[in-house]
Amino acid sequence: MKMQTQAKMLTLLLGTLMLVACGESPEPATTMPASAPAPASERVESEAELVARARGIHERVITLDTHDDIDTSNFTATTNYTMDLDTQVNLPKMVAGGLDVTWQIVYTGQGPLDADGYAAAYANAIDKFDAIHRLAEEIAPDQIELAYNSADVRRIAATGKKVSMIGVENAYPVGLDISNIRDFQARGGRYMSLAHNGHSQFADSNTGERDGVWLHNGLSDLGRLAVAELNQWGVMIDLSHPSKAANLQVLELTRAPVIASHSSARALSDHPRNLDDEQLLRIRDNGGVVQTVAFGGYLNVDKAARHQEALNALRSSIAADLGYDVLSFPEINALDATARSEYQNHMSEIDALMAPRIEAEVNAIAPPVDVSDFVNHIDYLVNLIGIDHVGISSDFDGGGGIEGWNDASETFNVTLELVRRGYSEEQIGMLWSGNLLRVLDEVQAIAVEIQAGQP
Repeated sequence: MKMQTQAKMLTLLLGTLMLVACGESPEPATTMPASAPAPASERVESEAELVARARGIHERVITLDTHDDIDTSNFTATTNYTMDLDTQVNLPKMVAGGLDVTWQIVYTGQGPLDADGYAAAYANAIDKFDAIHRLAEEIAPDQIELAYNSADVRRIAATGKKVSMIGVENAYPVGLDISNIRDFQARGGRYMSLAHNGHSQFADSNTGERDGVWLHNGLSDLGRLAVAELNQWGVMIDLSHPSKAANLQVLELTRAPVIASHSSARALSDHPRNLDDEQLLRIRDNGGVVQTVAFGGYLNVDKAARHQEALNALRSSIAADLGYDVLSFPEINALDATARSEYQNHMSEIDALMAPRIEAEVNAIAPPVDVSDFVNHIDYLVNLIGIDHVGISSDFDGGGGIEGWNDASETFNVTLELVRRGYSEEQIGMLWSGNLLRVLDEVQAIAVEIQAGQP
């Protein structure tokens, strides 16, 4: 059973490790742990001792992942997260990896901005809200419980149960009725992004970078109203998918801190889903937090591309030997249900044949993006904006996953890498959950002020 440590601790690793957090200067500041020279008589910590120390830290801190997608077909009486399904997140994997809190995502892909589109999007969102509640309240209430604030998180984690929280990815299902934000908050939504991949009625998406086509040049008038509404009801605003212009406008308007629920540093990997230094510094000044994401292409575009090319080459070679064709996503989507099922069976056969060959024929030639690449982004963000403004996310079951943290059962590997780099237990607790929960507290406190009519 895990308890969140509240006392400040100093961890010994080859001497005293110190982290100087600098959150005021706009210039990158050295906030990474730095080891002092160890006395000659001091015994060097062994690998086994370091791993044991990391395991102790992992057990004591509350580990929280802000972005895990769901498929509602896995939230039924016969197929659900009490089973070790072929998903990156489920209860057995959370237990195995020591992941305490999963933010389950009410995701809706962007569709047409018309009445039919809004109605379908709303129905999709409600289906996902209902599924998340069903897991926690009907299927496995003895194993997982919904949390609505930081006190809930700490209380539930202290009982040994896992914690579920809800994030809304894409405000598209809100439609044109701004009161639906309050509805989603009442259903447990505690963060919301104003766009996803494609421009919504509220905001432009980062995807406008592909073709230079923008719908609102940032936020729409409705989007500006949504910022105030989200502030009023204590819902964190998520900057991970909207355009840079939209994000900067949100930062001008919001009374509360914001989050980026699953984004990394663009300076290290030039992907439009990442945040450049200007946005990062503005989030710092706003008091928000950036949840570094374990998504290969966002962590190292070039390395991920080389690895994928090697995988594709091996897959194509095996498929050719079997007389199968490897199809593109549009070609797969064009298949009827029977043909798609047959194709998926072929791909499963290919994947089984690939598995024993990947290490020698893919990884040895083009190594995959791994936990070290992930923590490189954490290091960069900590140095630039300070440890108070950095957190952790995976985007599991939505494209995320890297070598070493490819599902919830491998969560400890992140803590281990942080310990190797000299982060203290207090700092690791901040990264895993403390910073995000602090922002949630502040957002909810500001909502109370707004509802009370305080300026």
